Amino acid sequence: MSGHSKWATTKHKKAAADSKRGKIFTKIIREITVAAKMGGGDPEGNPRLRTAILKAKENNMPADNIKKAVQKGTGELPGVTYEEMTYEGYGPGGVAIIIQIMSDNKNRTVSEIRHLLSKSGGNMGESGSVAWMFQKKGYLSIEKQKADEEKLMSVALDAGAEDIRSDDPTLFEVITAPADFEKVKKAMTDAGLAPSYAEVTFLPQTYIRLDGKEAEQMLRLMEALEDHDDVQNVYANFDIPDEVMAKVAG
Repeated sequence: MSGHSKWATTKHKKAAADSKRGKIFTKIIREITVAAKMGGGDPEGNPRLRTAILKAKENNMPADNIKKAVQKGTGELPGVTYEEMTYEGYGPGGVAIIIQIMSDNKNRTVSEIRHLLSKSGGNMGESGSVAWMFQKKGYLSIEKQKADEEKLMSVALDAGAEDIRSDDPTLFEVITAPADFEKVKKAMTDAGLAPSYAEVTFLPQTYIRLDGKEAEQMLRLMEALEDHDDVQNVYANFDIPDEVMAKVAG
C-alpha cells in the first residue's frame, strides 16, 4: 500500500494549491457534467453525481458552479461534449500506469499523453496491458494520531470494510469494496473518525520500487499527468522512499 498512500498524501497536501489555481474545479465540473449526462440530474438517484457533488463541496466549490455543471450535463444549458477514455502505459522502471481521461478532442489528448510518457522514459501500452495489475477498491486513510485502532477496526469492519492496514508509520488505511465505500466513510465520520483522504480508486496488487533518477522521473510524470486538464485520475504501482518523495514533492 505504501506507494499509493504516499502519493495520495502528497496529492492531499497539494489540494489547496490546486484549488487556488482552479485546476481541481475544472476536473470536478467535468465529472459532474458527465455524471449528470449519463445518469440524470438528481443526485439521489445518481450515485456517481452524488459523489462528484460531495467532492465539489469538500473543495468549497460555489453552489452556482455545481448547479450549472449539472444543467450542462442534463442539456438545460449548452455545454461541451466530453468523451471518457482510459489509457494504459508504462513509466520509468516499467511502472504500470492507468490514466482516466475526459476530453472534447480525443486525438489531441492521446498525442499529448503519449508525449508526456515518452518524455519521462515511458510509453503507451495496449488496452488491457496493465489493468490486470490493479483492483478497484474504496480507499480511506486517517492519521494514526487521530484514531484509536480498536475503535477504527470496530466501526469500519462493522460497516463492511474488507481490511484495515497499519503498515504506514503515520496512517491507518481502510480498504472496501467499491459498493461499500460510502457506507464505511459515513460510519467513520459519524464515529468521529473522519478520513483525511477518501476515494474509490485502483489499487496495485504489486509494487515496483524506484530510487534515484527513476523515482524523480516518475514523480514528475505523475505531476505532469495530473496537471493535464483532460486527465481525471492517474493510478500507478510505484513505491518510492519517503526522503525521495519529500525532496521531489516538496
